[in-house]
Amino acid sequence: MKSVKKQVVKSTCGLCQGGCSVLVHLKDNKVVSIKGDPESPVNEGVLCAKGRASLEYLYHPDRLSYPLKRAGKKGEGKWTRISWDRALDIIADRFSRSKNQFGPESVSFVQGAAKGLIDVYNERLANAFGTPNLTTSGHVCFLPRFLASKLTCGFYPLPDYQHPPACIVVWGANLGKTRIGEYKRIIKQLQRGTKLMVVDPVQTDLARKAQTWLQLKPGSDLPLALGMIQVIIAEERYHKTFVQKRTTGFQQLKEFINEYPPQRVSSLTWIPGETIKKAARFYAQHKPACIQWGNAVDHGVNSFQTARAISILRAITGNLDVPGGDIEPTYPLKAAGSLDLPLWDKKKWMKRIDADYQLLPLFHRVLPRNLVRAILEEKPYPVRNMYIHASNPLLTFDNSEKTYNALKKLEFLVVSDLFMTPTAALADIVLPTATYLEYDNISITPYYPAAQIQQKVAAIGQCRSDFEIVNELAKRLGLNNYFWENLEDFFDMVLQSSGITFAELKEKGILIGTKEYRKFEKRGFQTSSGKVELYSNQLETWGFDPLPVYNESREALASQQKTEEYPFTLTSQKPGFYIHSSGRQIQSLRAKHPGPCVHIHPETAKPLGIRQGDRLVIETKTGRIEQNAFLSSRVAPGVVLVDFGWWFPEAGISSLYEFTRSNVNMLTDNGSAYNREIGSGMLRGMRCRVYKA
Repeated sequence: MKSVKKQVVKSTCGLCQGGCSVLVHLKDNKVVSIKGDPESPVNEGVLCAKGRASLEYLYHPDRLSYPLKRAGKKGEGKWTRISWDRALDIIADRFSRSKNQFGPESVSFVQGAAKGLIDVYNERLANAFGTPNLTTSGHVCFLPRFLASKLTCGFYPLPDYQHPPACIVVWGANLGKTRIGEYKRIIKQLQRGTKLMVVDPVQTDLARKAQTWLQLKPGSDLPLALGMIQVIIAEERYHKTFVQKRTTGFQQLKEFINEYPPQRVSSLTWIPGETIKKAARFYAQHKPACIQWGNAVDHGVNSFQTARAISILRAITGNLDVPGGDIEPTYPLKAAGSLDLPLWDKKKWMKRIDADYQLLPLFHRVLPRNLVRAILEEKPYPVRNMYIHASNPLLTFDNSEKTYNALKKLEFLVVSDLFMTPTAALADIVLPTATYLEYDNISITPYYPAAQIQQKVAAIGQCRSDFEIVNELAKRLGLNNYFWENLEDFFDMVLQSSGITFAELKEKGILIGTKEYRKFEKRGFQTSSGKVELYSNQLETWGFDPLPVYNESREALASQQKTEEYPFTLTSQKPGFYIHSSGRQIQSLRAKHPGPCVHIHPETAKPLGIRQGDRLVIETKTGRIEQNAFLSSRVAPGVVLVDFGWWFPEAGISSLYEFTRSNVNMLTDNGSAYNREIGSGMLRGMRCRVYKA
């Protein structure tokens, strides 16, 4: 009888930024199951539905498994199978000719859901090539919170759940659907008596468990934060010693914040004034307290200043870098966050297509709307070529119609992805990339101070990791001196500060950062003043609001619809079974969430004659889509909550998988209203109308 060889390999799920540790079970060198690692402090053995579907991603029959070259018209769905050498030669030739004839700026790079070192590697290729035109979704994902934190207190705070906190505030994050390990840690603390406050327009799982749930108007996070600050200062519930010794600008803040009394904030947020007062007192009196914020904070024209205001809330209550508060852990890797690694260059940056947009000097990305504009209008110069990795801009860029027109106009488009997508269907060359089970990597998550091993345990067709693709493309572009022939050498370089090699990390599995409280007592805060900057002199020097001013006119410009014509308030959610626009071809996930749902309150639905399951049209001034009605009291009357990221793999390539039918970015605008500091547009709180299809 033939013996069966079994093996268990420690690795990290790479389907999202959660960084959950996994145990990969192999039988005769074939992956047969994926389970959460119970020894991991990151996820403590739990895995979300997406992680549990990893094998469906790996072995899916529709996976791209070899390079493709377009054989018909763009989007026609006719392809020729070609070799990797041929595909990379074509790409390098087109990019090199464009660089020589029009300059490196004529080639743009777009990167999406793949995060961590792969993003850095792609960015390094763009900068080594010489183009500043690198686009991500960072302006509406993480960077508003990250940069606002850095400018306010000098670091990105993480909740210290283990101490434990007396109070946890979850602000604009559905952790049960997006960060399952963190959700589990919060539940543990609630069982031990920690208080919970949730700020969210939607009643999430955690909102049901909270002592205080603030169901605010979508997009009104900034006035709510300002109202809470006003109450805390007016009632002298702030930490006087910390404010006096460790902050600057308190007097300016105190005078400014009088513009946001609870009565005014109530009209802006839909939350009664007395409830705002109680929420502020709740947060201020339960110490230590921590705030975990989410992606929703980034989705508006006031995103950056919203993050500033929440950072100020942390500071004035004395909850920064204390046990059970919002702390500054030491991450185990320093090189991964270095500006040297992506080779960013200021002189090249000045040649970007949106150099006339004076955003924060710390923000080193071209805005998607400006890339689309430059392609369509050829101003300030034409962008002729694009390389897209792990992104589906037809679903993820605002104003999908304009994005479609821009991608169609490109002279040459390359897409690297797991599956054929609506965006990939418009490409000239499509490259089959690898799942996280098919390559080695160091996994770094911003939500837990750890670096974890990711190990190659499988190989499907001719799929290659983006590391390999970049290395091979760099050789053909004459840029191989900027990269590492052996990827293990690259990983060793990244790990250098930790004192171990990549081979040793494979044995160890995880590196965990250290925790030291109240570091500000020894070295102050890492800001220009050495203190928490309630009033930011640095922002003022750069020409931005030094205090978190709520810009109502910017929101009004973004909406521009009459209430009579568009009577409802639109917001969106990422269905918990999918990562952005991916996963719609995964059978187990589609079974759990088969199609796009628009959540509306029964009181909203009744006068419109809408019943459960009806096909509805959702319309803004920009466009219209259809989704299925889901009557729910989880949303407030007058709010329309649509699903994000929908396209239909089963519809076929000839229709571009019907990407326009239910795609919320058919409704969003990429016009003139955006966040001055970082370019965020209005993705929540827009005006819309709804009617039966």
